[in-house]
Amino acid sequence: MSAALAGIIREEIARRGAISFRRFMELALYHPEHGYYTSGKAQVGRKGDFFTNVSVGPLFGKLLALQFAEMWRHLGQPPHFSIVEQGAHEGYFAADVLNALKSADPDCLSATTYRIVEPSSALADRQRKRLAGWPVEWVRELTALPAFTGVHFSNELIDAFPVHVVRWTGNEWMERGVASDGEEFHFTDLPIASQPLAAACAGIPQPLPPGYVTEVSLAASTWITDVAARVDRGFILAIDYGFPREEYYKPERHEGTLSAYAQQRREKNPLRAPGEIDLTAHVDFSGLMEAGTAAGLRIAGFTDQHHLMVGLGAAYFSDSAPASPSELRAFQTLMHPTLMGMAFKAVAFQKGVTDDVPLMAFRYARRS
Repeated sequence: MSAALAGIIREEIARRGAISFRRFMELALYHPEHGYYTSGKAQVGRKGDFFTNVSVGPLFGKLLALQFAEMWRHLGQPPHFSIVEQGAHEGYFAADVLNALKSADPDCLSATTYRIVEPSSALADRQRKRLAGWPVEWVRELTALPAFTGVHFSNELIDAFPVHVVRWTGNEWMERGVASDGEEFHFTDLPIASQPLAAACAGIPQPLPPGYVTEVSLAASTWITDVAARVDRGFILAIDYGFPREEYYKPERHEGTLSAYAQQRREKNPLRAPGEIDLTAHVDFSGLMEAGTAAGLRIAGFTDQHHLMVGLGAAYFSDSAPASPSELRAFQTLMHPTLMGMAFKAVAFQKGVTDDVPLMAFRYARRS
């Protein structure tokens, strides 16, 4: 583990007593100097700690570029169009999208400013090198993002928001906290002190077996509210792994979805190496959609990635221009039900959009 970060966490526990897992996850991933993401330690791809849609190759960006261009047309082809990406990591997706627009829709590109929300200085530096010469702007925080017309996009962002972990005793919910015993960290039960967390727990479907453990992401609801406030007219498109509520809180999912990964392998103990491993939890898409509608957004689509890719692929591939073998392999990976196709879901919101024509990505959506 990062000795410096472990020491910081132990000092906080010594000062305050056991801390919530949400606080532990926040420090482990986002501590300004030693966090897994903010320090630049996170490695993506086949040789890294985890594999994403972007790792498959440039096809993912090419397909989404078609969707962004269609959104621009739905908005009446405004002269100032923003593509906002949050969770851009090293900027590969942004480069793939901009290159695709240059060849497929130069009119859309000429109207586009690409904006990246990036709190990590290390990652922002890598992004600037990769995207030099393109119309890209950076802000450190979502609160610094100016109001815009366009689309906010994220891929595997929400699953990395710090979550509360809770346990059902059979009579009440308890929050899972983190305590320190010498050099090691361990879980301990804490009473739920937060009213928003208590309200969220009250909404978890019952009955559940005693000892049932799951997660609650209050940060996801706050995030979609904040993004909605910055959209004048446009769309929000989020792709991530997760479930609607009835699947997320199945009684048989009694250990929750919290996971830790390092070098493509699952780490059994999420407390073992703060700052050195990835921590993640699946997204409760029902809760996210409810928070979005409460923030004044309309749901423009929800589906699994398999059907999302079918809709985008129908627009990208044509009989007159046969796909290359490499693109076919990438497409099969993105849409295959046992690989990424069913694990990932996509939700789109819209605001101030008068055109009710369905988005191409959700043309074959099975879910409402």
